[in-house]
Amino acid sequence: MELLASLAAEERWLFPAFLVMYAAIYCVGQLFVFRRWAPRQRLDGSSCLISLFHGTPAALAAAGAILALPAGFRSFAAPNARLQDHVLDYSIAYFTMDLLHYLAFLPGDVLFIAHHLATLFVFLTCRYMVRHGAYALLVLLVLAEVTSLLQNVWTLAGIWRDQSPAAARVYGALSPPFYVLYTLVRGVAGPLFLVKMTVFYLSGQAVDVIPWWVRISWIVVVGTAIAVSNLWIWNLWKELFRERNQATAKAKKDT
Repeated sequence: MELLASLAAEERWLFPAFLVMYAAIYCVGQLFVFRRWAPRQRLDGSSCLISLFHGTPAALAAAGAILALPAGFRSFAAPNARLQDHVLDYSIAYFTMDLLHYLAFLPGDVLFIAHHLATLFVFLTCRYMVRHGAYALLVLLVLAEVTSLLQNVWTLAGIWRDQSPAAARVYGALSPPFYVLYTLVRGVAGPLFLVKMTVFYLSGQAVDVIPWWVRISWIVVVGTAIAVSNLWIWNLWKELFRERNQATAKAKKDT
């Protein structure tokens, strides 16, 4: 709480410092942490590393920034508080760094590039153009990043599972709980909050502070992201059950 209080009192623009921090973490990943990995694995590992430094801290900071405000200011049309702006800048810096990573080294990964561009559009318009509505985006940030730690450890284990039996065991052990948590957040909580957000913004209650095209674009971007996330986790569930069925059939055949 002391850290959040100091951030709330900080008047400087923190985005450059956050971006430099992510760049430094990325370089550490490339040059030291994953230097023995194959080139593509090193790229994925470095991206996961900066995501580790973003996800959980961002979720905690976003939750703190929401709870720090009086209940009357927790509105879809409320003006952004200074602490909320700092949290947005923290995430904007992360997505900027990861976007540069994809543009420089993985330009063919169109889905991730499109996701990062769309996310940056939403955050940047909220932070620097309309300067209202951060409450909605920070709730979505909490929902998006609450699974980040588990997801990144699961991803790193998945990258290394073909070379390491221990990593394969970690990947197998983490898959079910990660899938369950991700499904609950992205398949239940996320859509419910999106409905609430959509009803508010389409009612015209924010018309004086957030232009209609911004409100509609936020709804479309968030809705698309949730739909893609649910399609992704659905495919992972199918793969998990297929692998389990194959393992069961093989065990029966061996006996």
